[in-house]
Amino acid sequence: MESLTNGLATIRTWLDWMPDPIVSVLIILLAAAIALAVHNRLIAIAWRLLAKRYPTAWSFVVQMHGLTRLAILLLAMIIAVPVAPIEPSTQRLLARLLLMAIIGLVGWAILMALNIGATIYLRRFRLDAEDNLLARKHNTQVRVLLRAADVLVFIITIGAMLMTVPEVRQYGVSLLTSAGVAGIVAGLAARPVLSNLFAGVQIAMAQPIRLEDAVIVEGEFGNVEEITSTYVVVRLWDLRRMILPLSYFIEKPFQNWTRETTTLVGTVMVYVDYTAPVEAIRAKSEEIVKSSARWDGRVFSLTVNDLTRDSMQLRILASAADAGKASDLRNEIREKLIDWLRLEHPGSLPRGRAQMIEQDRRPSTPAALRGASD
Repeated sequence: MESLTNGLATIRTWLDWMPDPIVSVLIILLAAAIALAVHNRLIAIAWRLLAKRYPTAWSFVVQMHGLTRLAILLLAMIIAVPVAPIEPSTQRLLARLLLMAIIGLVGWAILMALNIGATIYLRRFRLDAEDNLLARKHNTQVRVLLRAADVLVFIITIGAMLMTVPEVRQYGVSLLTSAGVAGIVAGLAARPVLSNLFAGVQIAMAQPIRLEDAVIVEGEFGNVEEITSTYVVVRLWDLRRMILPLSYFIEKPFQNWTRETTTLVGTVMVYVDYTAPVEAIRAKSEEIVKSSARWDGRVFSLTVNDLTRDSMQLRILASAADAGKASDLRNEIREKLIDWLRLEHPGSLPRGRAQMIEQDRRPSTPAALRGASD
């Protein structure tokens, strides 16, 4: 730093014959050029040391590229501005702008540190694992809290930058102390934002929903795709997206199929005639389920669930590892079981009363014809 200051002072003596504004601009531009050259040199050194041997560390260097460049530029401006022949009023203005930039840099650094820390922490939890309940729990908690922290850091940073300007600070104090009505109006206007922010903290801690949870909201089935600081994106079964405010999941009831575990028990209802062989249907259903790659081997049962006027209701339960496999398993059971009944036991399919009476009369028809012929 001392060598850079001495160099700028030497250059200043060389440029004594030029007007002060031009000299100031040249010194500032030269300082910026030196800062960018130093930054590029440091990045090149980091690439040689980290890119091949430590790719993770290099990825973090790439993420902080803009932050480090701004830091070196600000350092160069802090050195260059006092050396440049600038009027005192302009120098005070530049000093204030540099102070605001430093505060913004600190806020940016905090945000970067939070995001990098969250990335490192979440590396242990993979959402693409088969049993990803723990991963979804930690990902939801970290991401929601991270967004709340980002909003908080942003607000504090902007407030600190504005507090460096006396005019704005005095205006803010007078507004808060004397304009109570305006404060009430501002509070009411900010209520939706604050309610969603608090709802985000509640969701992060209590976790009624997590990323990739299978949910039913507003009568639609889907998976939680994204949780932001103000809304939740639900990916519906037909790839539509339903956007809901965070407060919805705190204030209104909804179904969460994977709250405690990803395993689901699928239900298949089959209506058959009273003459249907229940034991044979149970054996065939078990064969279908056990031969399916979608079944997780935990739950299977077939029971007579209800009786109606014209048919029996059979309920088949079969478990699967997640909601998608459970849905596919239910469809597979329906298709194969109905096809088997149609081929092997066509009389087991539900029939109306008129159809049953007509079928019962058919065996007597040949005898009647024989009697007439006699």
